[in-house]
Amino acid sequence: MESMGEAGQRRVPDSQRKGPRPLMLHLSLAQTIWRGSSAAWPSWNSGWQNLNPALRAEEEALRLELLRAEADPAAAADALERQVRKRQRELLDGIEAYRRHPYRRALEDPPVLWSEGSARLLDYGGSGPPLLLVPSLINRGYILDLSETCSLARWLAESGFRVFLLDWGTPGEIERGFSLTDYIAGYLEASLDALRSETGQNPLLVGYCMGGLLALAAAQRRAEDLRGLVLLATPWDFHAIPGQAALGRAALMTWGPLMDLMGELPVDVLQSLFTMVDPMATIRKFRNFAALDPESEQARAFVALEDWLNDGVPLAAPVARECLGAWYAGNTTQMGAWRIAGRRVLPQRIELPTLCVIPAEDRIVPPASALALAEALPNVDVQRPKAGHIGMVAGRSAASRIWGPLRDWMRDKAVS
Repeated sequence: MESMGEAGQRRVPDSQRKGPRPLMLHLSLAQTIWRGSSAAWPSWNSGWQNLNPALRAEEEALRLELLRAEADPAAAADALERQVRKRQRELLDGIEAYRRHPYRRALEDPPVLWSEGSARLLDYGGSGPPLLLVPSLINRGYILDLSETCSLARWLAESGFRVFLLDWGTPGEIERGFSLTDYIAGYLEASLDALRSETGQNPLLVGYCMGGLLALAAAQRRAEDLRGLVLLATPWDFHAIPGQAALGRAALMTWGPLMDLMGELPVDVLQSLFTMVDPMATIRKFRNFAALDPESEQARAFVALEDWLNDGVPLAAPVARECLGAWYAGNTTQMGAWRIAGRRVLPQRIELPTLCVIPAEDRIVPPASALALAEALPNVDVQRPKAGHIGMVAGRSAASRIWGPLRDWMRDKAVS
């Protein structure tokens, strides 16, 4: 559980970090691919190309090192074993360095303007046109307010906007029965009403990832109360990449009974699903982290982001079923069949000025999925920065590559 300071400060628990979550899955994947290499190396020349694309790069890296090391088959097997052990040490060293790093998030939460159930509307201040930031339900909203040196919310407040962030919180007893309609027509629209009452103005609505889908639905319902819409890395065509339908169906079959018992989809299950998008990503980044100077700003930024990734929240069971069954398995968004409060969500009917920011290197929301939404919107501008899904809001170059152009577009629409 996260703890709160006397002034509402959110921070990582004082106990030792447990990440990366789920740890056993990451370790098992590493062992599977590396130890599998030891057994399969004689057939690499003919068969390694048939690997899962997400694992192929790691196999190829081992293969090239092996070919450079030795030509003799017996010696090559020993060289491969040395490389496997080297990678194991680097991974474990990286995890241990992360767990003992002294960084802890020390930002205090801003004042709360409105709250209901688990949700809070945080007021980041600033002067100028109001913005309502809508994060995903799957991860904590402070990815938009990550640290003293990386906070999109605070940067925008200093850039001429009155900034509010909707913090969904952790589903409690009430929210475990929520559908997406409850979140959108309930908490999101109530926070919008509170913002408009406070400022006397219509805001720009800014949604990130899954939060973009929630913002889109709210924009169709409340267009007259908004100034514009911004969708950051927002998915739409869930079948743009093959295999998504099967992933949704398999996840429901596997975890549906557990959700029925618990009323939610647990955090580690969600983390496992994301891990399978790129099974070796966590292994690569912790091996790289092992080589960093722990006093460096790069190391601090890594730890801040990992703490957020490991500080996830469960997903209410009805919402999880909508996401896995309707979105992933049924592609109801792209098919025009997704409904909120009985009404179909149809982007072609949203005439608000809209900006779609679609990072070119996004592996969580493939660009083809987000582009399908941009193509359906009638009054849209598109930005395609060179960035990843998380890097667009928390990367080292985010302010210059993404935040600046985003600010400029919103300034233009706020005064037009």
